[in-house]
Amino acid sequence: MSKVYKKTSGNGHIALYLGKRDFVDHVDSVEIVEGVIKVDPAGLEGRKVFVYLACAFRYGSEDLDVMGLSFRRDIWIQRVQVYPPTEGTTAKTPMMEFLMKKVGEQGYPFTFQMPTDLPCSVSLQPGPNDSGKACGVDFEIKGYLANVACNAEEVIEKKDTCRLMIRKIQFAPANNKAGPKADISKQFMMTDKPLNLEASLEKEVYYHGDPITVKVKVNNETNKVVKKIKVSVEQLTNVALYSSDTYSKTVCCEEFGETINANSSLDKSFQITPLLSSNKEKRGLSVDGRLKDEDTHLASTTLSQGEKEMQGIIVSYKVRVTLVASGGGLLGGLTGSDVILDLPLVLMSPKPADIDAALKALNVRFLLNVATTLVVSRLTHRM
Repeated sequence: MSKVYKKTSGNGHIALYLGKRDFVDHVDSVEIVEGVIKVDPAGLEGRKVFVYLACAFRYGSEDLDVMGLSFRRDIWIQRVQVYPPTEGTTAKTPMMEFLMKKVGEQGYPFTFQMPTDLPCSVSLQPGPNDSGKACGVDFEIKGYLANVACNAEEVIEKKDTCRLMIRKIQFAPANNKAGPKADISKQFMMTDKPLNLEASLEKEVYYHGDPITVKVKVNNETNKVVKKIKVSVEQLTNVALYSSDTYSKTVCCEEFGETINANSSLDKSFQITPLLSSNKEKRGLSVDGRLKDEDTHLASTTLSQGEKEMQGIIVSYKVRVTLVASGGGLLGGLTGSDVILDLPLVLMSPKPADIDAALKALNVRFLLNVATTLVVSRLTHRM
């Protein structure tokens, strides 16, 4: 806990302090948001100090916020009064004690508990010529001076506010299960038997940047010829706000020149790797929310609790296998058709603990290799 995030109001009378800006959604619970606000009572002029945490969906650039119209809708918001302190004390956690030591006697703690039905931080990638803040779902903590917590008629000046953006994130489940499997049979005109396609993934969850291995089995009992196989990854973005709309974008597509003649079969694995770096020009692509100008990657799959409704942006992926078949017999290419099969894909980031464990394992192997090399070298020298 050596790093502290701080934001001071324009007049210097209040300042927000956070020990971290990423808060993990464990599906059945979300990490508590803990912070401290520093208050200079001399500059309040009888006003109170409030802090709110808001989850909002921005569906238009900031430069469009004119004439009192805002292209931003609050999905969830919670307010607390921190000064003067109200009844009830906030439990002192290690994070709270650390922040209070940093702030001193003028610090007042606050906590927020986010519900589990809120979306994660997701941005929609702007186009090459777009400017301003990107559309998407974001979370904001704001401290402000006011007479009451929420009054539409009370004007709160910008100098009386301080704000910090935070992120709500999800990590891949610890237990990686076996991958999905599906099959399809398609009957064509002028053929007695079908074309059978079976596809499967090695595991249920893949990390960003990892190659995805797709195992494909084809049994072609028709008189058609499969000219090539296309394997792609589709990103499905469900924008659930006033209504529910789903948008699909291809984030990775590879064509493999595998020919499967009539009355023959194929059993082979193909690898593809969806990367944001290959999709920088695609406007509206969902990416994980970022703080400032840091690097990010494709948006992670949204994990939710079964049938629980969620607003905002919900992201999912699927792997699509397409057999491109040409017609045989008298009609030739006129009877050509594609055979398409979809598999659900979970694309996420590993938990930091998993990363640390992987690095430790690499260090152990490195040290063992070095030790083995030294032993062998000394034995060779003695001989």
